[in-house]
Amino acid sequence: MDYGEAFKELCSIVERLRGEGGCPWDREQSPETLRGDLLEETYECIEAIDEKEPAHVREELGDLFLLVTMIAYMHQEQGLFSIPGVLHGAVEKLVRRHPHVFGTLRPENEAGRISPQTVLDNWARIKAVDEGRGHKNSVLDEVSRALPPLDRAWKLQKKAAKTGFDWLRAEGALDKLKEEITEVEEALASAQPGEKLEEELGDLLFSVVNLCRFFGTEPSVALQRSNAKFTGRFKYVEKKMNEEGRTMEAGNMALMDRFWDEAKSRNTVG
Repeated sequence: MDYGEAFKELCSIVERLRGEGGCPWDREQSPETLRGDLLEETYECIEAIDEKEPAHVREELGDLFLLVTMIAYMHQEQGLFSIPGVLHGAVEKLVRRHPHVFGTLRPENEAGRISPQTVLDNWARIKAVDEGRGHKNSVLDEVSRALPPLDRAWKLQKKAAKTGFDWLRAEGALDKLKEEITEVEEALASAQPGEKLEEELGDLLFSVVNLCRFFGTEPSVALQRSNAKFTGRFKYVEKKMNEEGRTMEAGNMALMDRFWDEAKSRNTVG
């Protein structure tokens, strides 16, 4: 089965699910009700990629293809745009924004190569000038408000850094992080932490994201690794406590801490 046949089959399945005599659940869905599923499936696909399991990646990509096709078909049903129109628009954009591949942009060196940074700069110029999609009042307006807070902080800081608004050295970002920790401690020491503590904790998280960005470490990826590490170690503690006939409770913290150290030495990951 080639690309066209495979995609045509998927579209026909979606059409049947949404049509008369189709699936009651699928028929009552809308783009709004599928937003959460789209986000969840995206993260599940990222997890599969991190696991480096091709079969799992294949499955999760299929789920994403289905949701994207379903949402596009819903708009097609309303006569707003068509699935072929979506695909044609993507093709046009790719060709337009890759003049070094499809156009006449000259290579930068004798080897006939163009640097990745030139590609990104040219992409931004085409988006702003040729497509008229330049920033509104601020370069930060280009960052979607719908992104999860951690990812949005990462992208906001990257946009700001491109304007030159950035630390000259890593020490600056690290000092800022230490400053925010001090301010969290001060908020905790106040009589009524409340909103002030929430604000300072937010600033602390923002500073951690900034330090990640400075060293080219994507915070969502780093945090996901820590999540997996915590999960593996905690499950090991649960297993060992069960084998000892002991319960998971604060009174047994010394024993749980010992098993935690064992898990850590074994580099247990969940």
